[in-house]
Amino acid sequence: MTIRDEQLVADLKALRKGRGILAGAITARMGEALRTVTGTHGVDQAVEVRRKVAECLWRWAGELPDDLRIAVRAAFALDQSDQLPLYKDRVRLVAQRLNRDERTARRRIDEGIERLAEVARSGAPLTDAGPAEPVPGWHTEELRVTLALDQQPPEAFEFRRIVADHDRIEHVDMAITLTAPFVANGPARTEDLEIDVFHGGRLTTRAMESTDRYGFRLVLPKPLRRHESHQIGLRFRIRADRTMAPHYVCVPKHRCAEFDLRVRFDPERPPERIWRLVNAFQRDVDDPQPRGDGVPLDAACEIHTAFHELTPGLAYGIRWHPPSGTGGS
Repeated sequence: MTIRDEQLVADLKALRKGRGILAGAITARMGEALRTVTGTHGVDQAVEVRRKVAECLWRWAGELPDDLRIAVRAAFALDQSDQLPLYKDRVRLVAQRLNRDERTARRRIDEGIERLAEVARSGAPLTDAGPAEPVPGWHTEELRVTLALDQQPPEAFEFRRIVADHDRIEHVDMAITLTAPFVANGPARTEDLEIDVFHGGRLTTRAMESTDRYGFRLVLPKPLRRHESHQIGLRFRIRADRTMAPHYVCVPKHRCAEFDLRVRFDPERPPERIWRLVNAFQRDVDDPQPRGDGVPLDAACEIHTAFHELTPGLAYGIRWHPPSGTGGS
């Protein structure tokens, strides 16, 4: 079938109505163009059609600019936090997240759908090959981190509450990046970072995903049902002879509703200044000219800051200027 962008745009706009991807009669609302690009021809079961379409929409939206990605994922109710019963309610949600009025939010959704059709038509598989990155099976409802920089070596304590978005979530894959100058440390190695599980699962796999990113898998005590929550407690500790870069940020891959960060600095060597990073691009974290609101230290040489509804792919946290005469923490 030859697919025209206008056909696909019309099909997508029809799908976004009402409950979006959660519509009860989803098979009846699937146009021929959308069926073709999602590989759902011949699939009649609503649950399977819904799964395939949701996976494709999530993946295609990941190719869009941040504002359009936020707009279309909410418009189709792809994330648990977007699953409002009326399209107009999701438009209002997009307006809130983009800090724009509802008219602008509708334009962003329309623009996003047009771009989504371009991505789908140019790169979508016409067979059931499956997407490169499926809809995430879980998301973070709350992440609380305490970073102790007055210890040697520094330690980070992470307490995370996750919520399953599907049934039978048996493990979670996570990653942490240890950013530090190669001149000082050389390439990162798996033994440079210790990961201790306090509660919530069993560590089964560790591997270097890049020169400084550690990936690991945590097998849960029991499979989670959809909407079931689970608590995880971890400790991260870097090797004593490695230098930590002067920042700590969370860059969520998928939804993170709350991020609470506490950092304790060395009272004998407090930082010269601290900046709060919000909606920052990752390359801005190491920008030679820091930007952001200043964060004061309290009498205990600590700071506390919190973030809400983090945008996947953007950085949230703090960076600091080390004391004079030092190159890190």
